[in-house]
This record gives sequence, structure tokens and C-alpha cells, in this order.
Amino acid sequence: MSSPTLVVVSGPPGSGKTTLAHAIAEAIPCPAICRDEIKEGMVHAHGAPFQRGPGDPLTMRTFPVFFDIVRLLVTAGVSMVAEAAFQDRRWREGLQPVLGLARLRIVHCTVDDAVARARVARRIARGDPARAAHADADLLGAGDHGSTPFERISLPAPSIEVDTTDGYSPGLTEIVAFIDRP
Repeated sequence: MSSPTLVVVSGPPGSGKTTLAHAIAEAIPCPAICRDEIKEGMVHAHGAPFQRGPGDPLTMRTFPVFFDIVRLLVTAGVSMVAEAAFQDRRWREGLQPVLGLARLRIVHCTVDDAVARARVARRIARGDPARAAHADADLLGAGDHGSTPFERISLPAPSIEVDTTDGYSPGLTEIVAFIDRP
């Protein structure tokens, strides 16, 4: 059996990671496992009003659950897209157990800071209850996104940078060709 492909989509908040991850998963086709969607499912199961914050119990549970799912699918031979705003240290820690089991491809999302902030502001304005666990308001209150540099994944694997400011550059066809390259 050949190795599955593990596409990791990462980048700072508001950089279009989740939207791109779902587009890639549909194009390949394969499942997209998104960290924030797992956390939202935990919030839904939690029931009572959820108080998010740095290090809250659901945030702490989300990390191992996300990587347990990634490990389960890769071990079963399932190609997948894994998406999260984890920085290098978290990705390295979580991906270590599966590095030899899959063809790893890294997609780094980038976006102009003003565009990222506008996206986050639009999400807040919509008041989407499906985003109860997101720290969108905290992100806007934190000032310049660039004040704390985002630490990209630095694992030894092919990577591509995708600017999501206005669509995808390079485009989805080129991204999929990069992923499928031997």
C-alpha cells in the first residue's frame, strides 16, 4: 500500500486557512480536519455557556484530539488535509508520530494584515454561534497581528506559500499539482 498524503494548511488567524483547506480537500478529494471545527463540536457538546480564554479546558483538549484524529487517519492509509493556526512548535510536536507514515505537504497561508483584520471583523459582525469558541474579538483587540510573528512550520517537507488576499495565488490548480507531485 502506498503512503497517504497529509496536507497541512497553516497560517495566522484570518489568513483563509479553513476555506482553503476545504477547497483542497474537495479538489483532491479527501477529508479536511480543522482544529477550530473540532473545538466548536466540543463547545456544542459542552452545552452550558462556554467561557473561552487562553488555556481554557476545551482549548487544552482540542490539541490532542486533533492530532489523534490525524494519526488515526494517516495510520489507516487515508489522505487528508489538516488545518490549524498552530505555530511551528505545536505542529512539530503533534506531527512527529506520523512523519514517516505519510507524504507530508505544507501549505503556508499568507495575507495582508489589514485584510486579515477585516475578515475577523466580518466574522464578529455576523455573530455566528458556530464560532463560539473562536477568539476573534481577542484578535482584533490585540492590535497589529504582526506584533507577534507567526512561526511557520519548519519540518523537512515540500512547502508552498499561498497568498489569500484576493483569491489564491498560486491558484487551486497549481496548489493541487504541488500536492500531487511525487
